Amino acid sequence: MGLFYNILLGYFFGFALGVGSALAVFYAIYSGGYRKAVAHSLASQKPKRYLDAMAAAVRGIEKEKAASRGQESKSG
Repeated sequence: MGLFYNILLGYFFGFALGVGSALAVFYAIYSGGYRKAVAHSLASQKPKRYLDAMAAAVRGIEKEKAASRGQESKSG
Protein backbone atom coordinates (compact mmCIF):
# COMPACT_ATOMS: atom_id res chain seq x y z
CA MET A 1 0.00 0.00 0.00
CA GLY A 2 2.90 2.39 0.73
CA LEU A 3 4.31 2.19 -2.80
CA PHE A 4 0.92 2.76 -4.40
CA TYR A 5 0.31 5.76 -2.11
CA ASN A 6 3.69 7.28 -3.02
CA ILE A 7 3.06 6.77 -6.73
CA LEU A 8 -0.35 8.39 -6.41
CA LEU A 9 1.07 11.39 -4.56
CA GLY A 10 3.90 11.75 -7.07
CA TYR A 11 1.46 11.59 -9.95
CA PHE A 12 -0.83 14.17 -8.39
CA PHE A 13 1.84 16.69 -7.40
CA GLY A 14 4.04 16.17 -10.45
CA PHE A 15 1.53 15.84 -13.24
CA ALA A 16 -1.79 17.27 -12.13
CA LEU A 17 -0.46 20.35 -10.37
CA GLY A 18 2.50 20.80 -12.70
CA VAL A 19 0.43 20.74 -15.88
CA GLY A 20 -2.32 22.77 -14.23
CA SER A 21 0.17 25.44 -13.24
CA ALA A 22 1.63 25.55 -16.74
CA LEU A 23 -1.84 25.87 -18.26
CA ALA A 24 -2.68 28.67 -15.85
CA VAL A 25 0.46 30.55 -16.89
CA PHE A 26 -0.27 30.00 -20.59
CA TYR A 27 -3.83 31.23 -20.13
CA ALA A 28 -2.64 34.34 -18.28
CA ILE A 29 -0.22 35.16 -21.10
CA TYR A 30 -2.88 34.47 -23.75
CA SER A 31 -5.59 36.53 -22.07
CA GLY A 32 -3.18 39.43 -21.47
CA GLY A 33 -2.22 39.43 -25.14
CA TYR A 34 -5.86 39.19 -26.14
CA ARG A 35 -6.77 42.19 -23.99
CA LYS A 36 -3.92 44.19 -25.53
CA ALA A 37 -5.03 43.24 -29.05
CA VAL A 38 -8.58 44.36 -28.32
CA ALA A 39 -7.28 47.63 -26.91
CA HIS A 40 -5.17 48.18 -30.04
CA SER A 41 -8.11 47.42 -32.31
CA LEU A 42 -10.25 50.03 -30.53
CA ALA A 43 -7.58 52.74 -30.54
CA SER A 44 -8.10 55.59 -32.98
CA GLN A 45 -4.47 55.46 -34.12
CA LYS A 46 -3.40 51.87 -34.72
CA PRO A 47 0.16 50.75 -33.85
CA LYS A 48 2.40 49.74 -36.77
CA ARG A 49 2.64 46.18 -35.48
CA TYR A 50 -1.16 45.92 -35.47
CA LEU A 51 -1.41 47.21 -39.03
CA ASP A 52 1.30 44.77 -40.17
CA ALA A 53 -0.53 41.86 -38.52
CA MET A 54 -3.83 42.86 -40.13
CA ALA A 55 -2.20 43.09 -43.55
CA ALA A 56 -0.64 39.64 -43.07
CA ALA A 57 -4.01 38.21 -42.02
CA VAL A 58 -5.73 39.64 -45.10
CA ARG A 59 -2.98 38.25 -47.36
CA GLY A 60 -3.39 34.84 -45.72
CA ILE A 61 -7.16 34.86 -46.28
CA GLU A 62 -6.72 35.88 -49.91
CA LYS A 63 -4.13 33.14 -50.38
CA GLU A 64 -6.50 30.53 -48.93
CA LYS A 65 -9.35 31.73 -51.17
CA ALA A 66 -7.11 31.53 -54.24
CA ALA A 67 -5.98 28.03 -53.27
CA SER A 68 -9.56 26.86 -52.72
CA ARG A 69 -10.61 28.32 -56.08
CA GLY A 70 -7.73 26.46 -57.69
CA GLN A 71 -8.86 23.20 -56.09
CA GLU A 72 -12.45 23.74 -57.26
CA SER A 73 -11.41 24.34 -60.87
CA LYS A 74 -9.25 21.18 -60.87
CA SER A 75 -12.03 18.99 -59.50
CA GLY A 76 -14.78 20.49 -61.68
